Amino acid sequence: MTRFVPTRRTVLGTALAAGMVFGLTGGASAADTTLRISLQLPLKSHLGQNLLLFKQEVEKTSNGAIAVEIYDSAQLYKDKEVPAAVGSGSIEMGVASLTRYVGDIPAVDIFYQPFLFDSEEKVRAAVAKGSDVRGPIDEAIKDTGSTVLWWQAYGGAIMLSNGGPIATPDAMKGKKARVFGKTLGDFVTAAGGAPTLISGSEQYLAYQRGTVDIGMTGVSGVKSRKLWEVMDTITVTNHANIEFIVVVNTDFWNGLSDEHKALIEAAAAKAETDVRDRVSQIEADAYAAAKENGMNVYQPSAAEIDAWRAVSQPVYDAYSEKAGDLGASILKAAQAL
Repeated sequence: MTRFVPTRRTVLGTALAAGMVFGLTGGASAADTTLRISLQLPLKSHLGQNLLLFKQEVEKTSNGAIAVEIYDSAQLYKDKEVPAAVGSGSIEMGVASLTRYVGDIPAVDIFYQPFLFDSEEKVRAAVAKGSDVRGPIDEAIKDTGSTVLWWQAYGGAIMLSNGGPIATPDAMKGKKARVFGKTLGDFVTAAGGAPTLISGSEQYLAYQRGTVDIGMTGVSGVKSRKLWEVMDTITVTNHANIEFIVVVNTDFWNGLSDEHKALIEAAAAKAETDVRDRVSQIEADAYAAAKENGMNVYQPSAAEIDAWRAVSQPVYDAYSEKAGDLGASILKAAQAL
């Protein structure tokens, strides 16, 4: 009989399954309840810092009865894996790009309709808790086994390239572009490019290896991931509004005491307000850091943005076809802002 000798990999896997691995900001705890949170971005990113704010608030207000462990940089799950991991109860909480729910809820990609949310005022109105845009989305996500605790602002979508800006759709034609959602892929296709779905944690290598010619991300990600090492130009299109959501497994959530739910909700509300209020400055700091590290930042003219708008109608058509009645009502509410 072959004797089984556990390797480091199998020991780690067993520990993960038992919930015994200490998060980067967690550790051994005598807490009554532990919240493990999966995050694809580095802890130093503004979403990571936002989770730290939540952690500090929860542990303080619960007097240590609740411990929060943050597993950043996709240590446990990639962004695309978070909805299933949280919904199944494999982990208590996770951070995912809203578009990761598009398979179950096509209407979530309302925020990726080109240039629909073209002002801070419109974005804030749309993402307000209980709004006619966000409210139905939060309700629909409950059907996936998860409950939304708060939304994390990530800012506008920009384009990355080497050797010059992507000023108009003509510059996209025939190029491979990294996207992080099907609707953003439709936008690339409408402009004549070839979209490639690549997770946030893998985009650096994709740019470095030349897997794609063009990148699409939020500018804060350029700073946190040091993307200036592999791309030299930012084109400030702001063609979509990027939102992340922090979700908790619904069965786990329902098993908490009312007292613990209340203090977690209060910490979540504080974290949501903080990140929303700071996102403009976060983006400004990221643009400054990009310039300091040698990147060119190109601001398209009004005529160039109009050229992008002109090719965008197929994206709206595809959304209306896929998103059903929920998408139609949300789109109507967004257009009314």
